[in-house]
Amino acid sequence: MANNVITLITSDHREVEALFERLKKKQGDRRATVAELYALLTAHARAEEDRVYPGIDAHHGVEEHKEAEVLLDALKRADPDGAEFEEALDKLVESVNHHVQEEESTILPTLARTADARKLEELGAAFKQRRQEELTALTKAAGTSNGSKSGSKGGSKDGAEPTKAELYKEAQKADLPGRSQMDKEELEQALRKAGS
Repeated sequence: MANNVITLITSDHREVEALFERLKKKQGDRRATVAELYALLTAHARAEEDRVYPGIDAHHGVEEHKEAEVLLDALKRADPDGAEFEEALDKLVESVNHHVQEEESTILPTLARTADARKLEELGAAFKQRRQEELTALTKAAGTSNGSKSGSKGGSKDGAEPTKAELYKEAQKADLPGRSQMDKEELEQALRKAGS
């Protein structure tokens, strides 16, 4: 049961809701909470898209993930003490809550009816692994974005090859269209073409 994909997804939903509450109540460091929210939502969405959605008809869910990504980016850029932040937070909460409600009332119940327990466990293990890969990459990228990054654009602080998350961050800065759909190689090529 620990790896049941439905349990894992709904657990993430509750965690996101708790982070929203913390932001709304202005508890703790809002920038740190936004960074945590960004990492969790991004890793969750990518894991769903890569490991869960391909086996089911969830095209609308992918569209909602992209909408949330844009809103989350606006929240990250906003001053935590400004009106723009509150507006961005409200829009993100509304968007994500709509997606969660739809997913928990339609997509996950359909998955529960159509997949046996073994399949739900397999999907859960795949979701969990992909989610952790993304969280690790995003956390590493966040650590390199606060001044500890050295030298080359898109490079890791230790001089190793850049991660997908680092390349994605560079693609965001360069405002490359379609970046959220690109794999690591495509990001590298697009950045080279853009001269970043």
